[in-house]
Amino acid sequence: QVELVESGGGLVNAGGSLRLSCAASGRIFSIFSINAFAWYRQAPGKQRELVAQISSVGSTGYADSVKGRFTISRDNAKKMVYLQMNSLKPEDTAVYYCRQGEAWGQGTQVTVSS
Repeated sequence: QVELVESGGGLVNAGGSLRLSCAASGRIFSIFSINAFAWYRQAPGKQRELVAQISSVGSTGYADSVKGRFTISRDNAKKMVYLQMNSLKPEDTAVYYCRQGEAWGQGTQVTVSS
Protein backbone atom coordinates (compact mmCIF):
# COMPACT_ATOMS: atom_id res chain seq x y z
CA GLN A 1 0.00 0.00 0.00
CA VAL A 2 1.28 3.44 -0.97
CA GLU A 3 1.01 6.23 1.56
CA LEU A 4 1.37 9.89 0.64
CA VAL A 5 1.57 12.67 3.22
CA GLU A 6 1.46 16.33 2.20
CA SER A 7 2.78 19.24 4.23
CA GLY A 8 3.71 22.87 3.83
CA GLY A 9 0.33 24.49 3.37
CA GLY A 10 -0.73 27.61 5.22
CA LEU A 11 -1.93 31.19 4.98
CA VAL A 12 0.01 33.59 2.78
CA ASN A 13 -0.56 37.02 1.31
CA ALA A 14 -1.08 37.46 -2.40
CA GLY A 15 2.27 37.56 -4.14
CA GLY A 16 3.85 35.31 -1.57
CA SER A 17 5.31 31.83 -1.85
CA LEU A 18 4.83 28.40 -0.34
CA ARG A 19 6.56 25.09 -0.84
CA LEU A 20 4.47 21.96 -0.53
CA SER A 21 6.03 18.60 0.18
CA CYS A 22 4.75 15.09 -0.41
CA ALA A 23 6.39 12.20 1.42
CA ALA A 24 5.89 8.74 -0.05
CA SER A 25 6.09 5.53 1.93
CA GLY A 26 4.85 1.97 1.88
CA ARG A 27 5.13 -0.34 -1.12
CA ILE A 28 6.31 2.48 -3.34
CA PHE A 29 9.46 2.95 -1.29
CA SER A 30 11.66 0.62 -3.29
CA ILE A 31 10.38 1.76 -6.69
CA PHE A 32 9.84 5.45 -6.07
CA SER A 33 12.10 6.55 -8.92
CA ILE A 34 10.05 4.81 -11.62
CA ASN A 35 6.74 6.36 -10.66
CA ALA A 36 5.11 9.52 -11.90
CA PHE A 37 3.54 11.92 -9.41
CA ALA A 38 1.08 14.77 -9.60
CA TRP A 39 -0.32 17.62 -7.55
CA TYR A 40 -4.03 18.37 -7.67
CA ARG A 41 -6.11 21.00 -5.93
CA GLN A 42 -9.72 21.43 -5.00
CA ALA A 43 -11.28 24.75 -4.14
CA PRO A 44 -14.60 24.99 -2.28
CA GLY A 45 -17.50 24.21 -4.58
CA LYS A 46 -15.21 23.23 -7.45
CA GLN A 47 -13.99 19.99 -8.94
CA ARG A 48 -10.54 18.67 -8.18
CA GLU A 49 -8.12 19.77 -10.89
CA LEU A 50 -4.66 18.77 -12.01
CA VAL A 51 -2.05 21.40 -11.15
CA ALA A 52 1.28 19.81 -12.07
CA GLN A 53 2.81 16.45 -12.86
CA ILE A 54 6.27 14.96 -13.07
CA SER A 55 7.34 11.78 -14.82
CA SER A 56 9.84 9.20 -13.68
CA VAL A 57 12.52 10.93 -15.77
CA GLY A 58 11.64 14.41 -14.58
CA SER A 59 9.48 15.65 -17.42
CA THR A 60 6.94 18.15 -16.11
CA GLY A 61 3.58 19.53 -17.09
CA TYR A 62 1.45 22.32 -15.65
CA ALA A 63 -2.05 23.67 -15.77
CA ASP A 64 -2.22 26.92 -17.74
CA SER A 65 -3.32 28.77 -14.63
CA VAL A 66 -0.05 28.04 -12.81
CA LYS A 67 2.53 28.00 -15.61
CA GLY A 68 5.46 30.23 -14.84
CA ARG A 69 4.53 30.43 -11.15
CA PHE A 70 4.60 26.85 -9.88
CA THR A 71 7.41 24.30 -10.14
CA ILE A 72 7.10 20.59 -9.43
CA SER A 73 10.21 18.62 -8.54
CA ARG A 74 11.23 15.33 -6.99
CA ASP A 75 14.01 13.93 -4.87
CA ASN A 76 14.21 10.19 -5.49
CA ALA A 77 16.77 9.64 -2.73
CA LYS A 78 14.43 11.18 -0.14
CA LYS A 79 11.24 9.77 -1.68
CA MET A 80 9.82 13.30 -1.82
CA VAL A 81 7.87 15.35 -4.33
CA TYR A 82 7.64 19.13 -4.05
CA LEU A 83 5.51 21.95 -5.39
CA GLN A 84 7.12 25.39 -5.23
CA MET A 85 4.41 28.01 -5.55
CA ASN A 86 5.39 31.61 -6.25
CA SER A 87 3.40 34.75 -6.99
CA LEU A 88 0.40 33.23 -5.29
CA LYS A 89 -3.05 34.58 -6.05
CA PRO A 90 -6.29 34.38 -4.07
CA GLU A 91 -7.63 32.01 -6.72
CA ASP A 92 -4.90 29.54 -5.78
CA THR A 93 -6.71 28.98 -2.48
CA ALA A 94 -7.58 25.29 -2.26
CA VAL A 95 -6.73 21.99 -0.65
CA TYR A 96 -3.71 20.58 -2.45
CA TYR A 97 -3.31 16.84 -2.91
CA CYS A 98 -0.42 14.63 -3.93
CA ARG A 99 -1.25 11.67 -6.14
CA GLN A 100 0.58 8.59 -7.38
CA GLY A 101 -1.53 6.23 -9.44
CA GLU A 102 -4.63 5.49 -7.39
CA ALA A 103 -3.08 6.69 -4.14
CA TRP A 104 -3.92 10.12 -2.76
CA GLY A 105 -2.65 12.03 0.24
CA GLN A 106 -4.94 13.63 2.79
CA GLY A 107 -4.36 17.12 1.41
CA THR A 108 -2.92 20.35 2.76
CA GLN A 109 -4.79 23.64 2.88
CA VAL A 110 -3.40 26.66 1.05
CA THR A 111 -5.09 29.99 1.66
CA VAL A 112 -4.02 33.12 -0.18
CA SER A 113 -5.36 36.41 1.16
CA SER A 114 -5.81 39.45 -1.04
